[in-house]
Amino acid sequence: MEPRVSLITLGVADLARAREFYEQLGWAGQEVEETVFVQAGGLALVLWSREKLAADGAFADAGADGFGGIVLAHNVRSNQEVDEIVAAAEAAGATVTKSPAATFYGGYAGYFTDPDGHAWEIAHNPGFALAEDGSIAIPDFGQS
Repeated sequence: MEPRVSLITLGVADLARAREFYEQLGWAGQEVEETVFVQAGGLALVLWSREKLAADGAFADAGADGFGGIVLAHNVRSNQEVDEIVAAAEAAGATVTKSPAATFYGGYAGYFTDPDGHAWEIAHNPGFALAEDGSIAIPDFGQS
């Protein structure tokens, strides 16, 4: 697993409020399918419903040790890489919360938490090409 983060997804209670807040800070984004994508250097900040994010990763969302509402994503170049990294994480002590599978957006992803409960998504998203250095560029969705 290359040491990098591709996306940081924040689970938000009110997408419009969150988008307005970040736009007031100069972090303009594009909204597509009730998700806001903000280019932040070589990675992306994503704003998405907290409930949808918890459900997508199959995270428990209760109690002090439950899902914290933040997922770090590591995007890769193939479905096979997703499988290999999730298996390696599990062998290293991670808890797989969602086994790798096809996604609603046409990609392939799996989720795990590290031994301290921090959530990770390992994803292959053919719509988000990775540069050779692993950085990601949000495509122009043709709307804002």
